Amino acid sequence: MEKYVLSTVGLLVLCLVSLVLAVYSGRSKGAAGALAGPVLDARDDNRLYRIDRVHMNSVEALTPFAIPTVLAMLLGVEPMLLAALVWLHLALRFIHLSVYLRGGEAARGGKLRTVLYVSSALVTLVLILATAWAAVTA
Repeated sequence: MEKYVLSTVGLLVLCLVSLVLAVYSGRSKGAAGALAGPVLDARDDNRLYRIDRVHMNSVEALTPFAIPTVLAMLLGVEPMLLAALVWLHLALRFIHLSVYLRGGEAARGGKLRTVLYVSSALVTLVLILATAWAAVTA
């Protein structure tokens, strides 16, 4: 598995980001006196809502990416291709969370934030297809 060290580290960073966002979201809600769970004032100009949504977006994107990544390693997907997909996805997720947390026009739905989210979903799709190809040609 040494050949997958870049992919492994990238996947662990992705998991760490989700964990850090969970703590950040919970701490922000606590400081605001809000209850655990979804933020009911669901507006892009509500910072607490954006923090909660960036955390949930991270969690929602993690499983569909992490499972094929592990399967790709087990099936022998070319290590540099896998590493490129993992780190591209991670970069897109970092940019997405930065844009979303900053707020403003770029963070509003249908704008840059959505393009970033869809781009990371497309990287996930490519990963799934590469993993499926490795499975059927093994």
